[in-house]
Amino acid sequence: MRILVIGNGGREHALAWKLAESEKVKKVYCAPGNGGTETGNPKIENLPELKVEDIYSQIIWANTKKPDLVVVGPEVPLVYGVENQFRKSGIPVFGPSKEAAQMEGSKAFSKDFMKRHNIPTAAYENFTDFEKAKEYLNSINHNVVIKASGLAAGKGVIIPQNKEEAIAAIKEIMEDKVFGSAGNEVVIEEYLEGDELSILSFCDGYTIKSLPPAQDHKRIFDGDQGPNTGGMGCYAPTRVASKSVLDHVHKTILQPTIDGLRKEKLPFRGCLFTGLMMTKDGPKVLEYNVRFGDPETQTVLPLISKDTDLAEVMLACANGCLDAVDIKIDNKFAATVVVAAGGYPGSYKKGDEITIDKDSLAEGTHIFHAGTTSKDGKIVTAGGRVIAATATADTLEEAVKKAYEGVDKIKFDGMFFRKDIAHRAFRASPAAAQSLTYADAGVSIDAGNNLVERIKTAVRSTKRTGTDAEIGGFGGVFDLDAAGYVDGPVILGAIDGVGTKLKIAQAIGKHDTVGIDLVAMNVNDLVVQGAEPLFFLDCFSCSKLDLEIAAAFVEGVAEGCKQAGCALIGGETAEMPGMYQDEEYDAVGAAVGAVARGTKLLPDFDGMKAGDVLLGIASSGIHSNGFSLVRKIVEREGLSYTDPAPWNPALGSIGEVLLKPTRIYTKSLVSLAKKKLTKGMSHITGGGLTENVPRMLPSHLQATIEVGTWSVPEEFMWLKEKGGIKGSEFARTWNVGLGMVIVVEEKDIEEVKRILGEFGETVTTVGKLQERKAEEPGCVLTNLEKWE
Repeated sequence: MRILVIGNGGREHALAWKLAESEKVKKVYCAPGNGGTETGNPKIENLPELKVEDIYSQIIWANTKKPDLVVVGPEVPLVYGVENQFRKSGIPVFGPSKEAAQMEGSKAFSKDFMKRHNIPTAAYENFTDFEKAKEYLNSINHNVVIKASGLAAGKGVIIPQNKEEAIAAIKEIMEDKVFGSAGNEVVIEEYLEGDELSILSFCDGYTIKSLPPAQDHKRIFDGDQGPNTGGMGCYAPTRVASKSVLDHVHKTILQPTIDGLRKEKLPFRGCLFTGLMMTKDGPKVLEYNVRFGDPETQTVLPLISKDTDLAEVMLACANGCLDAVDIKIDNKFAATVVVAAGGYPGSYKKGDEITIDKDSLAEGTHIFHAGTTSKDGKIVTAGGRVIAATATADTLEEAVKKAYEGVDKIKFDGMFFRKDIAHRAFRASPAAAQSLTYADAGVSIDAGNNLVERIKTAVRSTKRTGTDAEIGGFGGVFDLDAAGYVDGPVILGAIDGVGTKLKIAQAIGKHDTVGIDLVAMNVNDLVVQGAEPLFFLDCFSCSKLDLEIAAAFVEGVAEGCKQAGCALIGGETAEMPGMYQDEEYDAVGAAVGAVARGTKLLPDFDGMKAGDVLLGIASSGIHSNGFSLVRKIVEREGLSYTDPAPWNPALGSIGEVLLKPTRIYTKSLVSLAKKKLTKGMSHITGGGLTENVPRMLPSHLQATIEVGTWSVPEEFMWLKEKGGIKGSEFARTWNVGLGMVIVVEEKDIEEVKRILGEFGETVTTVGKLQERKAEEPGCVLTNLEKWE
């Protein structure tokens, strides 16, 4: 038997390797193949002249050489209809028809297919119009996933953290065309929570037989952080799907999928890849692919018993008789670690020599090439995901250990790989029978006690009437009567985090200012209602407590509380090994404030009127929103956070400027509120001016803000230029220099500016209120051309 394998990645190398094990296979041709398929096995031969998408040349070759079977690896030729062309020539093909390949070629098609056949999946809507997609996003309150409908090389899926990021995502996909024509249509679907797994199934149009469920790792960095990739590693079988669950998946998802395809006259003879989310409501389909996954293929093929002939299985699929063959699986585990080129998934070098110490590889360890090629007798890098080590063993722990030992045998300049493959499986594994201590789990009680002693002074410095500002107990008490609220005030609360600004703090090792940010994001939300913040609580979560990092952060929180005039009365330091990696941490805080009973809360909708003036209060910089985009721009420019700030090197490094803490406005604005000199306040956070200002206005009023009346810090303009951000988008991405916008009577302008000036605020008249028509936006920017 002679077999043509189309493709040049790690998946195709694994397929060629497994097919070549068959005694019935005389030759495996790889079109075009890679450095791994060119060397090491005399049964495997590369056809470099046959490129992946050159269907015409592939057909000519096949009509001449008459292979016994064609195996199509990548999705693009399938979507282009390569299967149909080979079948017209009478050559059996392992791969679905062009019509069935729509299941991957169009996410909108696949979602509609699932709906037609009652296959469980996330709620969704399809859109070809940006404005309608935006309107839909504004109408819902649940988290979403944004998907470019067409083929985007496995990178067309965005998981926004909030509505602003979701709208930015559909703009990038539909208008900026970051994924090309794949983004002509988008799918907006409900975000599902749970464990993901992938199932690869052999299909012949009637029968479906699945390989062990696998779980891959899409994010580039440990802890599932950073941008999506084509896959940085994988393990199988997963520990999140019991046999009964897999039987349920087969009955309610896999078989109905093949039956539905057949009923719709969409022939499917090949591999169906089903991505699942194991939700609290049961398994749901995330996506279909119409070919073997990568790196799932490298992981699950070594689990197929040598008693099973892969060539026979594939030929049975192509000929419609899969039920006539058995597929035996070894009772083992497998793990794959992908080694990438430095810089991937961004720009990366090619042409670096790769050396592999094959002789010292442990039994059951395989090296699968992906982005490699042969040059002058040497194997060199030729792609982002370069090569991978796969190992099988009796336990998952041993398989992972052997896979990393395999990685140690690979050497090339700039090589990069994740160090936590299968971490989710280990996190979810049952507790060991032996007794464990906290220290065994990586949690240090002593370190926690040392931290309490270290930060007591900082916390005590926030003492105010109503509390003793001591820590060490289970919670904090605030005596309202002692604080002067004897008539029972109205209590208000706010809770928030710092967001991805923390990544910059962690990148340059500066942790105190983000503690101030945490306080600011909460108390600034309280003060816009006229509330005076009373006390604050924080939660600091990490993998392993680092005394210096945690202390610096909490000392920053204490400084923020002093600036806000509130007490830090309690907090939580949570060590969660496996949840975070290395020195990563996250933080959330909550503030509680009060307004004297009988005092009207802001905004004063009844008191506002056309002609009232808008005053802008300067921000200290970017504050704590929009940092996902900030980081993306900095990374795209190839800059490090330790590099001098390109907009003004005299200000310090990029990281130092970006970490300037959020300005806290409580003391100045509480003073205004108590004097009843403001009718409304807007904290300019995510969504910028155009999204936040309308929140403080009644429906019949519109804010008009004149661009150019205030000074915009240099870093904003640099980010705008390098990000190619239009003026209207600029105004709804960051605070653009205004941390607060307030509404005042025209007659009170000078008095308000005087009071705010005494608190050190920089205040500018930026616009007015006017009557608003129903169809008009709540905030309009004039002179926007100054930002174009």
